[in-house]
Amino acid sequence: MACGFPIRACPAIAAVADPVAVLRALIAALLLTSGALAQTVDQRETEDQRLKAVYDAEWQWRLQQFGQIMVGGEARAGDRLPCVTPACQQQRADYWRGVQTAIAGIPEAALSAEERLNRAVLSEWLRAQLAGIGWRMHEMPINSDSNFWAYLPAQVPFATPEEYRLYLKRLRDVPRYFAEQTANMRDGLKRGFTPPVITLKGRDETLAALIRPADDSPFFTPFRQMPASIAPADQDALRAEARQVIGQMVNPAAQSLLEFLRRDYLPGARTTLAASALPGGRAFYLDQIREYTTLDLSPEAIHQIGLREVARIDADMQRTMAETGFKGDFKAFLSFLRTDPQFYAKTPNELLGFSALVMKKMDGKLAQVFTTLPRYRFTLRKVPDAIAPVYTSGRGGLDACYMNTYDLPSRPLYNLVALTLHECVPGHSHQAAMALEAPARPPFRRSTYFSGYGEGWGLYTEWLGTKLGMYETPYEEFGRETFEMWRAARLVIDTGLHSMGWSREQAIAYLEDHTALSRRDIEVEVDRYISWPGQALAYKLGELQIRTLRARAEAELGPRFDQRPFHDALLGMGSVPLPVMEAEMLRWLAAEKAKAGR
Repeated sequence: MACGFPIRACPAIAAVADPVAVLRALIAALLLTSGALAQTVDQRETEDQRLKAVYDAEWQWRLQQFGQIMVGGEARAGDRLPCVTPACQQQRADYWRGVQTAIAGIPEAALSAEERLNRAVLSEWLRAQLAGIGWRMHEMPINSDSNFWAYLPAQVPFATPEEYRLYLKRLRDVPRYFAEQTANMRDGLKRGFTPPVITLKGRDETLAALIRPADDSPFFTPFRQMPASIAPADQDALRAEARQVIGQMVNPAAQSLLEFLRRDYLPGARTTLAASALPGGRAFYLDQIREYTTLDLSPEAIHQIGLREVARIDADMQRTMAETGFKGDFKAFLSFLRTDPQFYAKTPNELLGFSALVMKKMDGKLAQVFTTLPRYRFTLRKVPDAIAPVYTSGRGGLDACYMNTYDLPSRPLYNLVALTLHECVPGHSHQAAMALEAPARPPFRRSTYFSGYGEGWGLYTEWLGTKLGMYETPYEEFGRETFEMWRAARLVIDTGLHSMGWSREQAIAYLEDHTALSRRDIEVEVDRYISWPGQALAYKLGELQIRTLRARAEAELGPRFDQRPFHDALLGMGSVPLPVMEAEMLRWLAAEKAKAGR
Protein backbone atom coordinates (compact mmCIF):
# COMPACT_ATOMS: atom_id res chain seq x y z
CA MET A 1 0.00 0.00 0.00
CA ALA A 2 1.43 3.41 -0.98
CA CYS A 3 0.28 7.02 -1.05
CA GLY A 4 2.73 8.45 -3.55
CA PHE A 5 5.40 9.01 -0.90
CA PRO A 6 7.05 6.79 1.75
CA ILE A 7 4.71 4.97 4.18
CA ARG A 8 6.37 6.72 7.12
CA ALA A 9 4.93 9.94 5.74
CA CYS A 10 1.40 8.45 5.86
CA PRO A 11 0.71 8.05 9.60
CA ALA A 12 -3.02 7.61 9.09
CA ILE A 13 -2.30 4.46 7.08
CA ALA A 14 0.61 3.10 9.07
CA ALA A 15 -1.34 3.11 12.33
CA VAL A 16 -4.36 1.13 11.09
CA ALA A 17 -4.57 -2.63 10.49
CA ASP A 18 -8.22 -2.81 9.29
CA PRO A 19 -8.19 -2.99 5.45
CA VAL A 20 -11.40 -0.92 5.17
CA ALA A 21 -9.99 1.72 7.45
CA VAL A 22 -6.78 1.64 5.44
CA LEU A 23 -8.76 2.18 2.22
CA ARG A 24 -10.73 5.04 3.75
CA ALA A 25 -7.52 6.63 5.01
CA LEU A 26 -5.92 6.23 1.59
CA ILE A 27 -8.84 7.94 -0.14
CA ALA A 28 -8.70 10.77 2.38
CA ALA A 29 -4.95 11.11 1.87
CA LEU A 30 -5.32 11.15 -1.91
CA LEU A 31 -8.02 13.79 -1.72
CA LEU A 32 -5.87 15.86 0.61
CA THR A 33 -2.85 15.41 -1.64
CA SER A 34 -4.75 16.28 -4.81
CA GLY A 35 -6.06 19.43 -3.16
CA ALA A 36 -2.54 20.42 -2.14
CA LEU A 37 -1.29 19.69 -5.65
CA ALA A 38 -4.04 21.79 -7.17
CA GLN A 39 -3.17 24.61 -4.82
CA THR A 40 0.52 24.28 -5.80
CA VAL A 41 -0.38 24.33 -9.51
CA ASP A 42 -2.55 27.40 -9.01
CA GLN A 43 0.26 29.16 -7.15
CA ARG A 44 2.76 28.17 -9.84
CA GLU A 45 0.51 29.55 -12.55
CA THR A 46 0.12 32.77 -10.58
CA GLU A 47 3.86 33.21 -10.07
CA ASP A 48 4.57 32.28 -13.70
CA GLN A 49 2.08 34.91 -14.79
CA ARG A 50 3.65 37.53 -12.52
CA LEU A 51 7.10 36.85 -13.94
CA LYS A 52 5.80 36.84 -17.50
CA ALA A 53 4.16 40.21 -16.97
CA VAL A 54 7.48 41.61 -15.72
CA TYR A 55 9.64 40.36 -18.58
CA ASP A 56 7.06 41.10 -21.28
CA ALA A 57 6.86 44.71 -20.10
CA GLU A 58 10.65 44.95 -19.87
CA TRP A 59 11.02 43.59 -23.40
CA GLN A 60 8.64 46.12 -24.89
CA TRP A 61 10.43 48.88 -23.01
CA ARG A 62 13.81 47.55 -24.20
CA LEU A 63 12.70 47.51 -27.84
CA GLN A 64 11.69 51.14 -27.55
CA GLN A 65 14.94 52.08 -25.83
CA PHE A 66 17.12 50.52 -28.50
CA GLY A 67 15.03 51.44 -31.53
CA GLN A 68 14.11 47.88 -32.42
CA ILE A 69 10.99 46.24 -33.81
CA MET A 70 9.72 42.67 -33.84
CA VAL A 71 9.69 40.91 -37.22
CA GLY A 72 8.56 37.29 -37.34
CA GLY A 73 9.31 36.75 -33.67
CA GLU A 74 12.80 38.23 -33.94
CA ALA A 75 14.08 41.64 -32.86
CA ARG A 76 15.32 43.69 -35.81
CA ALA A 77 16.66 47.21 -36.24
CA GLY A 78 13.91 49.80 -36.53
CA ASP A 79 13.82 53.41 -37.66
CA ARG A 80 16.56 54.81 -35.40
CA LEU A 81 19.75 54.01 -33.58
CA PRO A 82 19.83 53.77 -29.78
CA CYS A 83 20.35 56.74 -27.51
CA VAL A 84 23.70 56.39 -25.72
CA THR A 85 23.82 59.60 -23.67
CA PRO A 86 24.53 59.49 -19.92
CA ALA A 87 20.92 60.50 -19.32
CA CYS A 88 19.66 57.50 -21.29
CA GLN A 89 22.08 55.23 -19.43
CA GLN A 90 20.72 56.52 -16.12
CA GLN A 91 17.14 56.03 -17.29
CA ARG A 92 17.92 52.41 -18.12
CA ALA A 93 19.63 51.85 -14.79
CA ASP A 94 16.62 53.22 -12.89
CA TYR A 95 14.18 51.09 -14.86
CA TRP A 96 16.22 47.89 -14.62
CA ARG A 97 16.67 48.26 -10.87
CA GLY A 98 12.89 48.30 -10.65
CA VAL A 99 12.74 45.13 -12.74
CA GLN A 100 15.29 43.51 -10.43
CA THR A 101 13.12 44.35 -7.43
CA ALA A 102 10.05 42.90 -9.11
CA ILE A 103 11.87 39.66 -9.97
CA ALA A 104 13.28 39.33 -6.47
CA GLY A 105 9.73 39.31 -5.15
CA ILE A 106 8.86 36.17 -7.16
CA PRO A 107 10.05 32.99 -5.39
CA GLU A 108 12.11 30.77 -7.67
CA ALA A 109 10.70 27.61 -6.07
CA ALA A 110 7.16 28.63 -7.03
CA LEU A 111 7.96 28.79 -10.76
CA SER A 112 7.61 26.16 -13.46
CA ALA A 113 10.81 24.74 -14.97
CA GLU A 114 10.78 27.01 -18.03
CA GLU A 115 9.97 30.13 -16.05
CA ARG A 116 12.73 29.25 -13.61
CA LEU A 117 15.12 29.45 -16.57
CA ASN A 118 13.60 32.73 -17.71
CA ARG A 119 14.07 34.20 -14.24
CA ALA A 120 17.71 33.08 -14.04
CA VAL A 121 18.58 34.40 -17.49
CA LEU A 122 16.94 37.78 -17.01
CA SER A 123 18.43 38.18 -13.52
CA GLU A 124 22.00 37.62 -14.71
CA TRP A 125 21.48 39.78 -17.80
CA LEU A 126 20.18 42.62 -15.64
CA ARG A 127 23.10 42.26 -13.24
CA ALA A 128 25.57 42.60 -16.13
CA GLN A 129 23.75 45.56 -17.68
CA LEU A 130 23.63 47.46 -14.40
CA ALA A 131 27.27 46.68 -13.69
CA GLY A 132 28.23 48.03 -17.11
CA ILE A 133 26.31 51.24 -16.53
CA GLY A 134 27.92 51.54 -13.12
CA TRP A 135 31.38 51.29 -14.68
CA ARG A 136 30.25 53.76 -17.38
CA MET A 137 31.18 51.34 -20.13
CA HIS A 138 29.45 53.63 -22.63
CA GLU A 139 32.50 55.87 -22.31
CA MET A 140 34.65 53.15 -23.92
CA PRO A 141 32.50 51.95 -26.86
CA ILE A 142 35.43 50.65 -28.93
CA ASN A 143 38.28 48.23 -28.50
CA SER A 144 40.71 46.48 -30.81
CA ASP A 145 38.03 43.98 -31.88
CA SER A 146 34.75 45.87 -31.87
CA ASN A 147 33.31 49.32 -32.47
CA PHE A 148 29.99 51.04 -33.04
CA TRP A 149 30.33 51.86 -36.75
CA ALA A 150 31.31 48.61 -38.47
CA TYR A 151 27.89 46.97 -38.02
CA LEU A 152 25.91 49.89 -39.46
CA PRO A 153 26.27 49.19 -43.22
CA ALA A 154 23.81 46.51 -44.33
CA GLN A 155 25.50 43.56 -46.03
CA VAL A 156 22.63 42.24 -48.15
CA PRO A 157 19.55 43.59 -49.93
CA PHE A 158 16.33 44.10 -47.99
CA ALA A 159 13.10 42.36 -48.99
CA THR A 160 10.61 45.24 -49.04
CA PRO A 161 10.47 49.00 -49.63
CA GLU A 162 9.54 49.46 -45.96
CA GLU A 163 12.74 47.72 -44.84
CA TYR A 164 14.73 50.05 -47.10
CA ARG A 165 12.96 53.06 -45.63
CA LEU A 166 13.74 51.91 -42.10
CA TYR A 167 17.40 51.56 -43.09
CA LEU A 168 17.43 55.05 -44.56
CA LYS A 169 15.93 56.44 -41.37
CA ARG A 170 18.71 54.78 -39.40
CA LEU A 171 21.28 56.32 -41.71
CA ARG A 172 19.70 59.73 -41.16
CA ASP A 173 20.21 59.14 -37.44
CA VAL A 174 23.96 58.49 -37.80
CA PRO A 175 25.02 62.13 -37.12
CA ARG A 176 23.17 62.20 -33.79
CA TYR A 177 24.44 58.74 -32.85
CA PHE A 178 28.07 59.49 -33.72
CA ALA A 179 27.91 62.81 -31.83
CA GLU A 180 26.66 61.07 -28.67
CA GLN A 181 29.36 58.40 -28.94
CA THR A 182 32.00 61.10 -29.42
CA ALA A 183 30.83 62.95 -26.32
CA ASN A 184 30.99 59.74 -24.30
CA MET A 185 34.49 58.99 -25.53
CA ARG A 186 35.59 62.50 -24.54
CA ASP A 187 34.35 61.77 -21.03
CA GLY A 188 36.27 58.51 -21.03
CA LEU A 189 39.42 60.32 -22.13
CA LYS A 190 39.14 62.74 -19.22
CA ARG A 191 39.30 59.94 -16.65
CA GLY A 192 41.67 57.60 -18.47
CA PHE A 193 38.92 55.12 -19.31
CA THR A 194 40.05 54.05 -22.80
CA PRO A 195 41.53 50.98 -24.44
CA PRO A 196 45.35 50.94 -24.41
CA VAL A 197 46.66 53.00 -27.29
CA ILE A 198 48.86 50.13 -28.51
CA THR A 199 45.75 48.06 -29.25
CA LEU A 200 44.07 50.76 -31.34
CA LYS A 201 46.72 51.02 -34.04
CA GLY A 202 45.01 51.02 -37.44
CA ARG A 203 41.50 50.79 -36.03
CA ASP A 204 40.70 54.25 -37.38
CA GLU A 205 41.18 52.79 -40.87
CA THR A 206 38.04 50.67 -40.44
CA LEU A 207 36.09 53.93 -40.15
CA ALA A 208 38.00 55.65 -42.95
CA ALA A 209 37.08 52.74 -45.24
CA LEU A 210 33.40 53.64 -44.82
CA ILE A 211 33.85 57.18 -46.13
CA ARG A 212 33.36 56.76 -49.87
CA PRO A 213 31.32 58.44 -52.60
CA ALA A 214 27.77 57.24 -52.27
CA ASP A 215 27.78 54.66 -55.08
CA ASP A 216 31.00 53.13 -53.75
CA SER A 217 30.02 53.36 -50.07
CA PRO A 218 29.57 50.21 -47.99
CA PHE A 219 26.33 51.85 -46.81
CA PHE A 220 25.05 51.65 -50.39
CA THR A 221 25.55 47.86 -50.63
CA PRO A 222 21.88 46.83 -50.24
CA PHE A 223 20.88 49.24 -53.03
CA ARG A 224 23.17 47.77 -55.68
CA GLN A 225 21.02 44.73 -56.36
CA MET A 226 17.48 45.22 -55.13
CA PRO A 227 14.70 42.59 -55.28
CA ALA A 228 12.73 42.45 -58.53
CA SER A 229 9.54 42.54 -56.45
CA ILE A 230 10.23 46.26 -55.80
CA ALA A 231 8.98 48.39 -58.69
CA PRO A 232 11.73 50.01 -60.79
CA ALA A 233 10.43 53.50 -60.00
CA ASP A 234 10.56 52.74 -56.27
CA GLN A 235 14.06 51.35 -56.65
CA ASP A 236 15.21 54.54 -58.38
CA ALA A 237 13.64 56.72 -55.70
CA LEU A 238 15.19 54.71 -52.87
CA ARG A 239 18.62 54.80 -54.51
CA ALA A 240 18.39 58.54 -55.01
CA GLU A 241 17.49 59.05 -51.36
CA ALA A 242 20.33 56.77 -50.29
CA ARG A 243 22.86 58.78 -52.32
CA GLN A 244 21.66 61.98 -50.72
CA VAL A 245 21.67 60.61 -47.15
CA ILE A 246 25.10 58.99 -47.50
CA GLY A 247 26.67 62.00 -49.16
CA GLN A 248 25.12 64.74 -47.04
CA MET A 249 24.65 63.09 -43.63
CA VAL A 250 26.55 59.83 -43.13
CA ASN A 251 29.87 60.78 -44.70
CA PRO A 252 30.19 64.15 -42.92
CA ALA A 253 29.36 62.52 -39.58
CA ALA A 254 31.88 59.76 -40.19
CA GLN A 255 34.52 62.29 -41.24
CA SER A 256 33.95 64.29 -38.06
CA LEU A 257 34.27 61.14 -35.94
CA LEU A 258 37.42 60.12 -37.82
CA GLU A 259 39.00 63.51 -37.16
CA PHE A 260 38.19 63.19 -33.47
CA LEU A 261 39.76 59.74 -33.34
CA ARG A 262 42.95 60.84 -35.05
CA ARG A 263 43.29 64.26 -33.43
CA ASP A 264 42.14 63.56 -29.87
CA TYR A 265 41.26 59.98 -29.01
CA LEU A 266 44.18 57.94 -30.31
CA PRO A 267 46.83 60.41 -29.09
CA GLY A 268 45.09 60.65 -25.71
CA ALA A 269 44.37 56.94 -25.12
CA ARG A 270 46.08 55.41 -22.11
CA THR A 271 49.56 53.94 -22.37
CA THR A 272 49.01 51.33 -19.65
CA LEU A 273 47.81 47.80 -20.52
CA ALA A 274 46.14 46.18 -17.53
CA ALA A 275 42.50 46.43 -16.52
CA SER A 276 43.87 46.97 -13.04
CA ALA A 277 45.20 50.34 -14.28
CA LEU A 278 41.67 51.55 -15.09
CA PRO A 279 39.45 53.35 -12.59
CA GLY A 280 38.27 50.67 -10.17
CA GLY A 281 41.24 48.45 -10.92
CA ARG A 282 40.89 44.89 -9.63
CA ALA A 283 37.17 45.26 -8.89
CA PHE A 284 36.57 46.22 -12.51
CA TYR A 285 38.47 43.15 -13.76
CA LEU A 286 36.63 40.82 -11.39
CA ASP A 287 33.35 42.19 -12.70
CA GLN A 288 34.45 41.63 -16.31
CA ILE A 289 35.32 38.03 -15.42
CA ARG A 290 31.83 37.57 -13.99
CA GLU A 291 30.18 39.16 -17.02
CA TYR A 292 31.88 36.95 -19.60
CA THR A 293 32.13 33.67 -17.70
CA THR A 294 29.12 34.04 -15.33
CA LEU A 295 31.40 32.41 -12.74
CA ASP A 296 32.83 33.78 -9.52
CA LEU A 297 36.47 32.82 -10.06
CA SER A 298 39.55 34.79 -9.11
CA PRO A 299 42.23 35.69 -11.69
CA GLU A 300 44.69 33.53 -9.76
CA ALA A 301 42.44 30.45 -9.93
CA ILE A 302 41.84 30.95 -13.66
CA HIS A 303 45.57 31.39 -14.28
CA GLN A 304 46.27 28.02 -12.64
CA ILE A 305 43.53 26.29 -14.67
CA GLY A 306 45.16 27.71 -17.78
CA LEU A 307 48.63 26.47 -16.86
CA ARG A 308 47.29 22.94 -16.28
CA GLU A 309 45.46 22.91 -19.60
CA VAL A 310 48.48 24.28 -21.47
CA ALA A 311 50.64 21.47 -20.09
CA ARG A 312 48.08 18.81 -21.04
CA ILE A 313 47.55 20.10 -24.57
CA ASP A 314 51.27 20.59 -25.12
CA ALA A 315 51.74 16.84 -24.59
CA ASP A 316 48.95 16.14 -27.12
CA MET A 317 50.61 18.40 -29.67
CA GLN A 318 53.96 16.67 -29.22
CA ARG A 319 52.34 13.29 -29.95
CA THR A 320 50.58 14.62 -33.04
CA MET A 321 53.81 16.17 -34.33
CA ALA A 322 55.43 12.74 -34.06
CA GLU A 323 52.56 11.24 -36.12
CA THR A 324 53.39 13.57 -39.02
CA GLY A 325 56.88 12.11 -39.24
CA PHE A 326 58.48 15.54 -38.94
CA LYS A 327 62.17 15.41 -38.05
CA GLY A 328 63.02 18.27 -35.76
CA ASP A 329 61.96 19.95 -32.54
CA PHE A 330 58.67 21.63 -31.74
CA LYS A 331 59.88 25.12 -32.61
CA ALA A 332 61.09 23.94 -36.02
CA PHE A 333 57.74 22.22 -36.60
CA LEU A 334 55.86 25.45 -35.88
CA SER A 335 58.13 27.28 -38.31
CA PHE A 336 57.45 24.62 -40.95
CA LEU A 337 53.69 24.96 -40.48
CA ARG A 338 53.85 28.75 -40.72
CA THR A 339 55.91 28.87 -43.90
CA ASP A 340 55.29 25.83 -46.11
CA PRO A 341 53.09 26.79 -49.11
CA GLN A 342 51.21 23.46 -49.05
CA PHE A 343 49.23 24.68 -46.03
CA TYR A 344 47.93 27.94 -47.53
CA ALA A 345 45.23 28.93 -49.99
CA LYS A 346 46.30 30.89 -53.05
CA THR A 347 43.00 32.73 -53.52
CA PRO A 348 40.16 33.86 -51.24
CA ASN A 349 37.77 31.51 -52.99
CA GLU A 350 40.07 28.56 -52.31
CA LEU A 351 39.92 29.32 -48.59
CA LEU A 352 36.15 29.81 -48.67
CA GLY A 353 35.77 26.63 -50.69
CA PHE A 354 37.74 24.63 -48.13
CA SER A 355 35.53 25.97 -45.35
CA ALA A 356 32.40 25.20 -47.38
CA LEU A 357 33.61 21.62 -47.89
CA VAL A 358 34.06 21.20 -44.15
CA MET A 359 30.53 22.52 -43.62
CA LYS A 360 29.03 20.02 -46.05
CA LYS A 361 30.97 17.13 -44.52
CA MET A 362 29.62 18.16 -41.14
CA ASP A 363 26.08 18.44 -42.50
CA GLY A 364 26.32 14.73 -43.33
CA LYS A 365 27.16 13.92 -39.73
CA LEU A 366 24.58 16.05 -37.93
CA ALA A 367 22.25 13.07 -37.48
CA GLN A 368 24.93 11.63 -35.19
CA VAL A 369 24.95 14.81 -33.11
CA PHE A 370 21.29 15.86 -32.69
CA THR A 371 17.83 14.35 -32.91
CA THR A 372 16.32 17.69 -33.98
CA LEU A 373 17.76 19.99 -36.63
CA PRO A 374 16.80 23.62 -37.36
CA ARG A 375 15.17 24.66 -40.63
CA TYR A 376 16.89 28.04 -40.72
CA ARG A 377 19.85 28.16 -43.14
CA PHE A 378 22.90 30.39 -43.00
CA THR A 379 25.38 31.34 -45.69
CA LEU A 380 29.16 31.66 -45.88
CA ARG A 381 30.71 35.09 -46.52
CA LYS A 382 34.14 36.61 -46.38
CA VAL A 383 34.85 39.22 -43.72
CA PRO A 384 34.20 42.67 -45.25
CA ASP A 385 37.33 44.33 -46.63
CA ALA A 386 36.89 47.42 -44.44
CA ILE A 387 37.47 45.51 -41.21
CA ALA A 388 39.37 42.41 -42.37
CA PRO A 389 42.91 43.70 -41.56
CA VAL A 390 42.13 43.93 -37.85
CA TYR A 391 39.42 41.26 -37.59
CA THR A 392 39.65 37.78 -36.17
CA SER A 393 39.98 34.69 -38.42
CA GLY A 394 36.26 33.94 -38.49
CA ARG A 395 32.96 34.56 -36.78
CA GLY A 396 29.59 32.86 -37.00
CA GLY A 397 26.08 34.21 -36.53
CA LEU A 398 22.48 33.45 -37.40
CA ASP A 399 22.49 34.77 -40.96
CA ALA A 400 26.07 34.04 -41.98
CA CYS A 401 29.37 32.51 -41.06
CA TYR A 402 32.31 34.79 -41.95
CA MET A 403 35.83 33.71 -42.89
CA ASN A 404 38.70 36.19 -43.11
CA THR A 405 40.48 36.03 -46.47
CA TYR A 406 42.76 39.01 -45.87
CA ASP A 407 46.52 38.20 -45.92
CA LEU A 408 46.17 34.57 -47.03
CA PRO A 409 49.73 33.62 -45.92
CA SER A 410 48.48 34.06 -42.34
CA ARG A 411 45.42 31.78 -42.81
CA PRO A 412 46.60 28.14 -42.73
CA LEU A 413 44.13 25.59 -44.05
CA TYR A 414 44.99 23.03 -41.37
CA ASN A 415 43.28 25.34 -38.83
CA LEU A 416 40.18 25.73 -40.95
CA VAL A 417 38.44 22.49 -39.98
CA ALA A 418 38.35 23.48 -36.30
CA LEU A 419 37.48 27.10 -37.13
CA THR A 420 34.57 26.07 -39.37
CA LEU A 421 33.17 23.66 -36.78
CA HIS A 422 33.37 26.38 -34.13
CA GLU A 423 31.98 29.30 -36.08
CA CYS A 424 29.61 27.64 -38.55
CA VAL A 425 28.28 24.14 -37.88
CA PRO A 426 27.63 22.67 -35.38
CA GLY A 427 29.00 25.82 -33.71
CA HIS A 428 27.68 29.36 -33.58
CA SER A 429 25.59 29.64 -36.76
CA HIS A 430 23.91 26.31 -36.09
CA GLN A 431 23.56 27.18 -32.42
CA ALA A 432 21.86 30.48 -33.29
CA ALA A 433 19.36 28.70 -35.54
CA MET A 434 18.56 26.20 -32.79
CA ALA A 435 17.95 29.05 -30.37
CA LEU A 436 15.76 30.86 -32.91
CA GLU A 437 13.50 27.85 -33.37
CA ALA A 438 13.36 26.69 -29.76
CA PRO A 439 9.71 26.35 -28.71
CA ALA A 440 7.85 28.49 -26.17
CA ARG A 441 10.64 30.93 -25.48
CA PRO A 442 10.00 34.64 -24.84
CA PRO A 443 11.72 37.12 -27.17
CA PHE A 444 14.20 38.36 -24.58
CA ARG A 445 15.60 34.83 -24.30
CA ARG A 446 16.23 34.69 -28.04
CA SER A 447 18.29 37.86 -27.89
CA THR A 448 20.32 37.03 -24.76
CA TYR A 449 23.83 35.66 -25.18
CA PHE A 450 26.21 34.49 -22.48
CA SER A 451 29.77 34.07 -23.69
CA GLY A 452 30.64 31.18 -21.37
CA TYR A 453 27.74 29.13 -22.73
CA GLY A 454 28.01 30.19 -26.37
CA GLU A 455 31.79 30.16 -26.73
CA GLY A 456 32.04 27.08 -24.54
CA TRP A 457 29.80 25.27 -27.02
CA GLY A 458 31.87 26.56 -29.94
CA LEU A 459 35.10 25.18 -28.50
CA TYR A 460 33.36 21.94 -27.50
CA THR A 461 32.35 21.40 -31.13
CA GLU A 462 36.00 21.55 -32.17
CA TRP A 463 36.69 18.66 -29.78
CA LEU A 464 33.49 16.91 -30.92
CA GLY A 465 34.98 16.79 -34.41
CA THR A 466 37.48 14.23 -33.12
CA LYS A 467 34.55 11.91 -32.33
CA LEU A 468 33.12 12.37 -35.83
CA GLY A 469 36.21 11.81 -37.96
CA MET A 470 36.36 15.43 -39.13
CA TYR A 471 40.15 15.72 -38.82
CA GLU A 472 41.49 13.66 -41.69
CA THR A 473 45.23 14.34 -41.36
CA PRO A 474 47.62 14.76 -38.43
CA TYR A 475 48.08 18.36 -39.57
CA GLU A 476 44.36 19.07 -39.24
CA GLU A 477 44.38 17.45 -35.79
CA PHE A 478 47.36 19.60 -34.88
CA GLY A 479 45.38 22.60 -36.10
CA ARG A 480 42.57 21.63 -33.71
CA GLU A 481 45.06 21.21 -30.89
CA THR A 482 46.66 24.57 -31.63
CA PHE A 483 43.20 26.15 -31.45
CA GLU A 484 42.54 24.43 -28.12
CA MET A 485 45.95 25.56 -26.91
CA TRP A 486 45.07 29.06 -28.06
CA ARG A 487 41.99 29.08 -25.79
CA ALA A 488 43.88 27.56 -22.86
CA ALA A 489 46.71 30.06 -23.28
CA ARG A 490 44.11 32.82 -23.09
CA LEU A 491 43.43 31.91 -19.48
CA VAL A 492 47.09 32.43 -18.72
CA ILE A 493 47.54 35.54 -20.88
CA ASP A 494 44.34 37.41 -19.96
CA THR A 495 44.92 37.02 -16.24
CA GLY A 496 48.64 37.65 -16.70
CA LEU A 497 48.01 40.91 -18.52
CA HIS A 498 45.25 42.25 -16.32
CA SER A 499 46.29 41.15 -12.84
CA MET A 500 49.93 40.00 -12.92
CA GLY A 501 51.79 42.72 -14.75
CA TRP A 502 52.47 40.93 -18.05
CA SER A 503 53.68 43.01 -21.00
CA ARG A 504 52.28 42.81 -24.53
CA GLU A 505 55.54 41.29 -25.74
CA GLN A 506 55.37 38.63 -23.01
CA ALA A 507 51.84 37.70 -24.05
CA ILE A 508 52.78 37.53 -27.75
CA ALA A 509 55.80 35.34 -26.99
CA TYR A 510 53.70 32.97 -24.86
CA LEU A 511 51.15 32.44 -27.64
CA GLU A 512 53.86 32.19 -30.29
CA ASP A 513 55.73 29.53 -28.30
CA HIS A 514 52.68 27.35 -27.68
CA THR A 515 50.62 27.55 -30.90
CA ALA A 516 51.04 27.43 -34.67
CA LEU A 517 49.06 30.66 -35.10
CA SER A 518 50.56 33.19 -37.50
CA ARG A 519 52.24 36.31 -36.15
CA ARG A 520 49.37 38.44 -37.53
CA ASP A 521 46.74 36.36 -35.76
CA ILE A 522 48.75 36.37 -32.55
CA GLU A 523 49.10 40.16 -32.48
CA VAL A 524 45.42 40.68 -33.32
CA GLU A 525 44.40 38.25 -30.59
CA VAL A 526 46.70 39.64 -27.90
CA ASP A 527 45.49 43.16 -28.62
CA ARG A 528 41.96 41.87 -28.26
CA TYR A 529 42.74 40.38 -24.83
CA ILE A 530 44.39 43.61 -23.74
CA SER A 531 41.54 45.86 -24.80
CA TRP A 532 38.65 43.52 -23.89
CA PRO A 533 39.40 42.21 -20.37
CA GLY A 534 37.79 38.93 -19.41
CA GLN A 535 36.07 38.08 -22.70
CA ALA A 536 38.75 35.59 -23.76
CA LEU A 537 38.22 33.57 -20.59
CA ALA A 538 34.75 32.41 -21.58
CA TYR A 539 35.77 29.85 -24.21
CA LYS A 540 37.89 27.40 -22.27
CA LEU A 541 35.98 27.70 -19.00
CA GLY A 542 32.70 27.03 -20.79
CA GLU A 543 34.11 24.11 -22.76
CA LEU A 544 35.60 22.54 -19.65
CA GLN A 545 32.22 22.65 -17.94
CA ILE A 546 30.44 21.06 -20.92
CA ARG A 547 33.01 18.29 -21.21
CA THR A 548 32.85 17.67 -17.47
CA LEU A 549 29.07 17.31 -17.69
CA ARG A 550 29.39 14.97 -20.66
CA ALA A 551 31.98 12.82 -18.86
CA ARG A 552 29.68 12.55 -15.86
CA ALA A 553 26.75 11.55 -18.07
CA GLU A 554 28.88 8.92 -19.83
CA ALA A 555 30.04 7.52 -16.50
CA GLU A 556 26.59 7.40 -14.88
CA LEU A 557 24.61 6.23 -17.92
CA GLY A 558 27.24 3.81 -19.19
CA PRO A 559 26.28 2.15 -22.51
CA ARG A 560 22.91 3.92 -22.41
CA PHE A 561 24.60 7.29 -22.99
CA ASP A 562 23.57 8.86 -26.30
CA GLN A 563 25.23 12.14 -27.25
CA ARG A 564 22.25 13.24 -29.33
CA PRO A 565 19.77 13.87 -26.49
CA PHE A 566 22.67 15.28 -24.46
CA HIS A 567 23.30 17.87 -27.18
CA ASP A 568 19.57 18.46 -27.69
CA ALA A 569 19.17 19.26 -24.01
CA LEU A 570 22.27 21.44 -23.94
CA LEU A 571 21.29 23.62 -26.90
CA GLY A 572 17.57 23.32 -26.25
CA MET A 573 17.78 25.40 -23.10
CA GLY A 574 19.16 28.39 -25.04
CA SER A 575 21.93 30.66 -23.83
CA VAL A 576 22.15 30.57 -20.04
CA PRO A 577 24.73 31.35 -17.33
CA LEU A 578 27.14 28.47 -16.75
CA PRO A 579 25.84 27.65 -13.23
CA VAL A 580 22.33 27.44 -14.67
CA MET A 581 23.56 25.22 -17.52
CA GLU A 582 25.14 22.85 -15.00
CA ALA A 583 22.02 22.66 -12.86
CA GLU A 584 19.75 22.03 -15.84
CA MET A 585 22.01 19.34 -17.33
CA LEU A 586 22.17 17.56 -13.97
CA ARG A 587 18.36 17.57 -13.92
CA TRP A 588 18.43 16.08 -17.43
CA LEU A 589 20.89 13.41 -16.27
CA ALA A 590 18.72 12.50 -13.31
CA ALA A 591 15.73 12.09 -15.63
CA GLU A 592 17.75 9.94 -18.05
CA LYS A 593 18.89 7.72 -15.18
CA ALA A 594 15.31 7.36 -14.00
CA LYS A 595 14.22 6.31 -17.51
CA ALA A 596 17.05 3.81 -17.62
CA GLY A 597 15.99 2.39 -14.26
CA ARG A 598 19.36 3.06 -12.67
